[in-house]
Amino acid sequence: MRARNYRPIKRMPYTRKEYIGGVPGLRIVKFTMGNPNRDYEYIVELLNLRDAQIRHNALEAARLAANRYLEKNLGRDNYLLQIVPYPHHILREKRRLAVAQADRFQDGMRRPYGKPAGTAARVRRGQRLMVVKVDEKAVNIAKEALRRASAKFPVPCRIRITPISTAQLHS
Repeated sequence: MRARNYRPIKRMPYTRKEYIGGVPGLRIVKFTMGNPNRDYEYIVELLNLRDAQIRHNALEAARLAANRYLEKNLGRDNYLLQIVPYPHHILREKRRLAVAQADRFQDGMRRPYGKPAGTAARVRRGQRLMVVKVDEKAVNIAKEALRRASAKFPVPCRIRITPISTAQLHS
């Protein structure tokens, strides 16, 4: 199936992996990259503008694009990148045979429950997708990294920049 078939949120979530066999593993390698032990001055967030499902391979592609740009321009110790949503929802697919005389083997759409094909994160409007913490001189680099990451998502996104107050730093 095409990726656009998985974008809209339909039906109830399908998340109980202990009852489902054959769920493919997550493509996302890490959810936090960079240096988490530093205090930063700014938070740059990528916000979702529409309700949708984002597949795990899109989250991984966005993580790679943003992390590669940040690491190349800032070094590994000068930023903190976090992926916020976790892909809990299991996507199902009714696989079709693509061989000659396949119509004899298939039942069409009779009982089309489907087998697990991947996972997706269900995100709501205004929810954070990625968060980058940086110092003031690196805000434009973080914006460009999130802009590159937003191209990997199937929904429109917006970037928000917020200064971290001293009260937030110590809590």
